[in-house]
Amino acid sequence: MTVHAATPYLILNGKANEAISHYQQALGATVASRQRFGDVDQSCPEAMRDRIMHAELRVGAATLMMSDGPGEGSAPSGGAVSVALHLDDSEELGRIFGALSESGTVIQPVIDAPWGGKFGALNDRFGVSWMFNCTTSPN
Repeated sequence: MTVHAATPYLILNGKANEAISHYQQALGATVASRQRFGDVDQSCPEAMRDRIMHAELRVGAATLMMSDGPGEGSAPSGGAVSVALHLDDSEELGRIFGALSESGTVIQPVIDAPWGGKFGALNDRFGVSWMFNCTTSPN
């Protein structure tokens, strides 16, 4: 067996639609697919019909998947996980970092990293942890 990819799957507790719009603006993401609970189960409760059962976003060559989860407070617990973005343009890193940090918490402002690139980390307004790395194009 060969692992072909490891894709972050974000459980957003009712905030998936808002997150999709934000990630489209901040990351330039495109929606590859979006299914609501009501699209696949006509007998689901009215309050669940418009919630996101599954969405797939494309960010450059990367994929992010997400869901609202089956109910409020349904995000799984466990170890800390960050979505690591690797960019080749430090100006684009700065733009994305700024957009995702709005109403979020900056953990590490973008710095000149010891390995010769740029690095930064933040938690966005949805509680998703992001890490940024840029090793080329020293703008």
